[in-house]
Amino acid sequence: MTQCLSSAKRCLGPNVYTEVPDGGWGWVVAVAFFLVEVFTYGVIKTFGIFLKDLMIDFDETNSRISWILSICVFVMTFTAPLSSLLSNRFGFQPVVMAGGFLISLGMITTAFTTSVNQMYITTGIIAGLGYCLTFLPTVTILSQYFSKRRSVVTSMASTGESLAIFAFAPAFTALKAKIGWRYTMVVIGLLQSSIIVCGALLRPIVIKPSPADRSSKELLPMSKQQQAKQALDKDQLHGSVSSGESGVQSLEDPELGRQSVETEEEKALSPKPSEEPVRSKLLDLSVLKEGSFLCYSAFGLFATLGFFAPQLYVVELSVSRGLDRDKAAYSLSIMAIAEIFGRLSIGWIMSWRRLRKIYVLLTCVTLLCLVLVIFTLVDGFWGVAVCCVFYGFLLGNVASTHIPMLAEDDVVGIQRMASAAGVYVCIQSFAGLGGPPLGGVLVDITGNYGSAFYSCAAGMALGALFLGLVRPAKTGRLCWKSRQDQQNSVVERDSPVRESSPEDFVEEDICLDAEQKDS
Repeated sequence: MTQCLSSAKRCLGPNVYTEVPDGGWGWVVAVAFFLVEVFTYGVIKTFGIFLKDLMIDFDETNSRISWILSICVFVMTFTAPLSSLLSNRFGFQPVVMAGGFLISLGMITTAFTTSVNQMYITTGIIAGLGYCLTFLPTVTILSQYFSKRRSVVTSMASTGESLAIFAFAPAFTALKAKIGWRYTMVVIGLLQSSIIVCGALLRPIVIKPSPADRSSKELLPMSKQQQAKQALDKDQLHGSVSSGESGVQSLEDPELGRQSVETEEEKALSPKPSEEPVRSKLLDLSVLKEGSFLCYSAFGLFATLGFFAPQLYVVELSVSRGLDRDKAAYSLSIMAIAEIFGRLSIGWIMSWRRLRKIYVLLTCVTLLCLVLVIFTLVDGFWGVAVCCVFYGFLLGNVASTHIPMLAEDDVVGIQRMASAAGVYVCIQSFAGLGGPPLGGVLVDITGNYGSAFYSCAAGMALGALFLGLVRPAKTGRLCWKSRQDQQNSVVERDSPVRESSPEDFVEEDICLDAEQKDS
């Protein structure tokens, strides 16, 4: 028994590398993230096929049923800081495994609910909390295993969501017609229990520098010492020229130089306080002080309005345009196929080094806003199908990059991505809570499913506006900081010079000469 536990601990324990592997066990993590995408967002985005059945069975309005998905998305995103905190405290593996258990429990108990209020608890709160504990830690650890290939691998692994929509929409529709929506929920819950296995595969990564890197770090203080001596030599040369032929500099500066060199050597060889091990925070909220992160969070807040509502209402929109319901269900599959190509293509585009990634994301969000408006203008199967193709392609571009974009220096960087992702997704939660019900209210008032797409387009337009401000906010903050650092460095540089500058000695010589002449 102990041998089995030790072997399991060795197989599922941390991986130690000298640098970011860009592969290795990271490929297993990528497969785990693929399956997590299948059974989290893949299930959430196919929830629209149960919309009509729930309205009939519980005798509820469209907006009341829409709150099920809204509460689920809100809990999933609002509790994201909790996911970051638990991951930093206990590790990714136990957190994701616990999340998989909650998802399976919530979906299975949904089959036994007797009112929509009970579904708010089972699907909305229990399953929503499970979604939170599984998705964010998985995408975070995947980003840690890859550096150069991060965009490509993340895009490929995130296609699990699209493949799930393509397969689940017709499969669950056919299964629901045979065994009913309640037993279909039980089947979905059992399938989602595989997330527990995926969580066990998320082995933590440890970067341990090689001996060569350590020796280079040990030689670093000597290089600083040499730089200090070179700077001192330049100051001595400047001082002898400034003092002219007074002779005072040649007498005083050698002793001053020796003292300065000894001081610089002591500073270089003494251990710095910053080199002491610092205990990392469980949740770093300092990202809220950065203007670039605030603008990016505002983008996520408004853009989320266009992430879930179209999948929820596209089937009913197609039916209202005269399509058969079974045929309209294929609109989700068309959207999913296009989303796969969108995720793969954006990963290839983002791998280009000369490209500013945040501007690529801005272009995709702007085009996505236009497609949402066109949805309300087309008619017939082929019109809706073409819109689904463009929407799915652009949604794949945005969905697979908006969270990994936090690792870029234009936003916060890879070092603070874990905490920043939790705060970012938490801010998104408010749009996830209000988006689907807002669309449901507009549909109930106007009687037209196209009004839900107008609300999505408006939110996406506001998101594009804030996304365009991320880069200016980042560069503006850095420029302000650099100017402040320059001012501080000038003050620090001037203060010691005033104590021993050659001009002071020249002034003293002039005063002595004047006194001698007067005497």
